[in-house]
Amino acid sequence: MALLAGGCSKSNSAAKAAPAPRAIPVGVAEVQQRDVPILLQGLGTVTAYNTVTVRSRVDGEIVKVNFREGQEAKVGDLLAVIDPRPFEVALAQAEATLVRDQGQYNTARLNAQRDATLAQQGIVAQQQADQSRALYEQFQGAIDMDKAAIQNAKLNLGYTRITAPVSGRVGLRLIDAGNIVHANDQNGMLVITQMEPIAVVFTLPEDNLQALLPRMRAGTLPVEAFSRDDRTRIAGGKLETIDNQIDPNTGTFKLKAVFDNKDRALWPNQFVNVHLQLETRKNAVVAPASAIQRGPRSSTFAYVVGSDSTAQVRDVQVALTQGQIALIASGLQPGEHVVTDGQEKLQAGTKVEPQASQRGLSQQGSAGERR
Repeated sequence: MALLAGGCSKSNSAAKAAPAPRAIPVGVAEVQQRDVPILLQGLGTVTAYNTVTVRSRVDGEIVKVNFREGQEAKVGDLLAVIDPRPFEVALAQAEATLVRDQGQYNTARLNAQRDATLAQQGIVAQQQADQSRALYEQFQGAIDMDKAAIQNAKLNLGYTRITAPVSGRVGLRLIDAGNIVHANDQNGMLVITQMEPIAVVFTLPEDNLQALLPRMRAGTLPVEAFSRDDRTRIAGGKLETIDNQIDPNTGTFKLKAVFDNKDRALWPNQFVNVHLQLETRKNAVVAPASAIQRGPRSSTFAYVVGSDSTAQVRDVQVALTQGQIALIASGLQPGEHVVTDGQEKLQAGTKVEPQASQRGLSQQGSAGERR
């Protein structure tokens, strides 16, 4: 009996000495309630709002280049001058022809009036009066042609002064003083790109069209341009229009956004990520997307850490996932803590050691909407 008692005593001591289950370290984050912008994300290319290749409209020699590469030009600024002398001569000739024809016109007018009077008196034949009137009308037409020729000569003379048709940045120079230019030259003399404002053309999947159209009709939708890595905000603008067709090959449609670009942060042909804000969900309950787990039959759940540092399984309904955050329809409350790292080690009732997660909620969501 003594041996048995001794054995039981040792067994009880061993049981009492068995260590408690070790708490599993996990990353946790707090469930929050806040306003969340709902975004659509697309890939875009910066496009000059206006691009103009400046060409000569007359033939001649460039006698002056009045711009620098890269300068900012305003509408009407003088950019280059074509030798105006041939066009000045043409204008003088047209004006001299007008003076000559005006003299002939005045003589023909007087003859027509005199012959008409004499014909009424029967002194000259009616045929002579008709011929005089026809000659008078012929010179009247010549006067009109001379005036048109003068206007044309003045127009060509004006074309010898090449001015900026739009405000923008001047590109690399394509001509030099002394070059002969022609009205049918294909390359032009220079290219001006309008930088303020500037446009971004981007694409979205056609599935987003029906959600976008009513919100666009209701008001202006804000748009933001982000860097190639989608981390740095470059500029903010607004949606201007949607293309009138869907590309059947890609299942996408094009949109055009406009940016003031006062700081010249956007440059033509630059690649950007575009975030289009559809709406703002007020007082939405949000949790890190990494906290949401998939269960059987596509159910979703999360591990919630209780006040006793144990993990409990909670069924969760997700309204939508945007970037790194999930908007919660039901199942979680603001202020609760959910596990974002280490879920593979857990089951209901597991003791955990909460640690601050690197996957906590930032102040903004930043990716395209995924319903």
